[in-house]
Amino acid sequence: MANRYTAITKNQGDWWIGWVEEVPGVNCQERTEAELLNSLRITLREALEFNREEAIKAAAPGFTEVELVV
Repeated sequence: MANRYTAITKNQGDWWIGWVEEVPGVNCQERTEAELLNSLRITLREALEFNREEAIKAAAPGFTEVELVV
């Protein structure tokens, strides 16, 4: 099952700017809305992977993982 996130987008002159509502710091700027949405997906994936790696490093050794459903 895919996780779902919300993109907030805005056309400002020649640019589209956007943010991922649920994840601070994930924002992009592109020339078209399609390019913006693609960049937001890529940036979100990278941010989640980076955060995952940092959390594991901070907790190691001897950590456990528990799935949270909200």
